[in-house]
Amino acid sequence: MRAAAILLCALAVAMPVQAVELSEYQLKAAFLYNFASFTTWPADVGDTLKLCIHGRDPFGPELDALLGKRVDHRQILIERKPPAGTLGSCQIVFISASAANDLPRTLESLGSASALTIADSPGAARQGVMLNMDVARDKITFAANLKSAQRARLVLSSKLLGLATEVVR
Repeated sequence: MRAAAILLCALAVAMPVQAVELSEYQLKAAFLYNFASFTTWPADVGDTLKLCIHGRDPFGPELDALLGKRVDHRQILIERKPPAGTLGSCQIVFISASAANDLPRTLESLGSASALTIADSPGAARQGVMLNMDVARDKITFAANLKSAQRARLVLSSKLLGLATEVVR
């Protein structure tokens, strides 16, 4: 029993010394939250921000940390693989790489809904996704499509746009 307590204390002391590496999708989940925090939705959006994953979920349990978190007065809800035709009820839509081939039809189905679209597929911002994440030199970067955000009546913060590697206007 005493040996176990000593081992537990040794591990507790050793852990902070080791570099804690976050997975790519832990970081991308944090980016989703920050993207939401730096976006202004129209007043008619309501008290929740439903985050929907369109396509295969690359986040797994990494996304669950966002469930119930608040962005201003709105609470984040998560819906993985929403039924076809219901993406318009989502305020944040992550379009996974598995659904990237269907990107034009997905964006068309959203129409003018006030939904922040996010992806991590090459060239997605130029195709109309509002925020597209990429990994460059072991860092997550993103491009922004300001024109698409404006069409959806969303305002992307100038602070957010200032961090983008590319802004499509």
